[in-house]
Amino acid sequence: MSATAITLESMLSPSFPQRAPWGTADKLRAWQREALDLYFARDQRDFLVAATPGAGKTTFALTLAVELLRMGEINRVIVVAPTEHLKTQWADAAARVHIRLDPRFRNSHWAPSRQYHGVVVTYAQVAAKPSVHRHLTEDAHTLVILDEVHHGGDALSWGDGIRDAYGPAKRRLSLSGTPFRSDTAPIPFVTYAPDESGARISTTDYAYGYGRALADGVVRPVLFHMYSGKMRWRTSAGDELEAHLGQDNTKDVTSQAWRTALDPEGEWMPAVLSAADRRLTEIRNHVPDAGGLVLATDQTVARAYAKILHSITGQQPTIVLSDDATASERIEKFSANDSRWMVAVRMVSEGVDVPRLAVGVYATSSSTPLFFAQAIGRFVRARRRGEAASVFLPNVPVLMGLANELEKQRDHALDRQSKDDDGLEDSLLESANREEEASDALTQEFTYQAISSLAHFDRVVFEGQEFGQLAEPGTPEEEEFIGIPGLLEPEHVHELLMQRQSRQSRLREAREAQTGPEAVTTLPQPLHRTLREQRQLLNSLVGLYARQAGEPHGAVHAELRRLCGGPAVAQATVAQLQQRIDLLRKRVRS
Repeated sequence: MSATAITLESMLSPSFPQRAPWGTADKLRAWQREALDLYFARDQRDFLVAATPGAGKTTFALTLAVELLRMGEINRVIVVAPTEHLKTQWADAAARVHIRLDPRFRNSHWAPSRQYHGVVVTYAQVAAKPSVHRHLTEDAHTLVILDEVHHGGDALSWGDGIRDAYGPAKRRLSLSGTPFRSDTAPIPFVTYAPDESGARISTTDYAYGYGRALADGVVRPVLFHMYSGKMRWRTSAGDELEAHLGQDNTKDVTSQAWRTALDPEGEWMPAVLSAADRRLTEIRNHVPDAGGLVLATDQTVARAYAKILHSITGQQPTIVLSDDATASERIEKFSANDSRWMVAVRMVSEGVDVPRLAVGVYATSSSTPLFFAQAIGRFVRARRRGEAASVFLPNVPVLMGLANELEKQRDHALDRQSKDDDGLEDSLLESANREEEASDALTQEFTYQAISSLAHFDRVVFEGQEFGQLAEPGTPEEEEFIGIPGLLEPEHVHELLMQRQSRQSRLREAREAQTGPEAVTTLPQPLHRTLREQRQLLNSLVGLYARQAGEPHGAVHAELRRLCGGPAVAQATVAQLQQRIDLLRKRVRS
């Protein structure tokens, strides 16, 4: 191993002294050594590594580059990154192992300065002028590192440009830290092989998932704090609707209730931000520089969330907006100081390294597995063993599913015949998420006005298991899960959550013994009570309408099922019953 490679390995935290099981003398993490051995054993031109965010893909890639340079196999290194900010991040990391990369290379330059080993560019930059980058590649024995390689399929022109530019490369290393997209645009230099059904699926040469990384102590355990609550809004037709996040609603109702929850004018976001800040305070008792990140949907709400946090903490949060020329500088400044909160719109989602982030608030409507994994990846990067992360989420089915399946690896399929099993069209959603503003047609279709929102602690999700029960914000029952210690060994998290769940139940029983179970509360009624009330209301309206129209009750029920869909009343969900009630109310009034 060369001196430069040893220098790189010495940059690893002393919290990770684990050696590869075959007793090598360096401090590379076991998976990195394993992947390097596999790379040289296979000796192939293209190699794809999929490793969970925070596992050390950059360290692995630069170690490989150092070795290939030492061996004389290559004499130029090109890194392709998703964003401008990551260009600087890659160049800084490379400089620490004596690889000089130019992050300011432009398409007008044609060749890097002689003092550099290579350049760092973006996918968009390559797609804009592939001929420049092909010349760079052909002009030397080149290793191309494609960071988050799925971006090569973001657009057809991008894929073509990447292939054209880096087709002549002597070596290509592709990296991915997130689930692949579910569209059918082929990703450059990724190998596809047929599965049992004949569909072509991407082939990963080396995979290192979140589950194994957690067991190795390489990443933090992530606790998902789910919050539900009562939402009220007015549709474009003037109808007022009400729903509880976390209860059985139709997709449209869930979507509108979700949007209502994220409205900064309601009570849901202030309550959740307050809970997240108290959680951050608990973690900072053990990790003094721990920070928090709020992921917002757009710039307007990002600024509104920042005002709420300022009123809670007395400190002005760092705001990072996608079109802000100083965004990278703001991220770097926040990473280096010990301030409490940063609020961002998309800028801090993929590859951005802010290791002190320990608490997150997922206040965005983005719901693709790709974006979710990128977002959660900002919080899993461990600096020392025992650090834990908490992410606060609205309790909606798609996010609950993603939180429960954090370890799921999704390969890229070229011959997908239908939507994903989760019902999402990732490519369409991701395309929509790139736009700062929705189209006029979309805005008109979903025009609505948020009226009110209330938040309730719902549960904590960890490794696919759920802990806790409904609690009002600020109560001792909520604090049981807000006050979890900031330093936790992964193997102790499950046991601690079980203990907190038992204590929460005892607190609730004690409170109800003092105040009575019928005391005033904002918590929703149990589902069986809600269903009973809905059925009674529907039957009353059916009786009223049947008398007005002179039709049998059974005929009215049958007509409602035909118009609204769904099973008979006894099997219908709350949302299905509500849809029939709303329809009947209009008919009775008319």
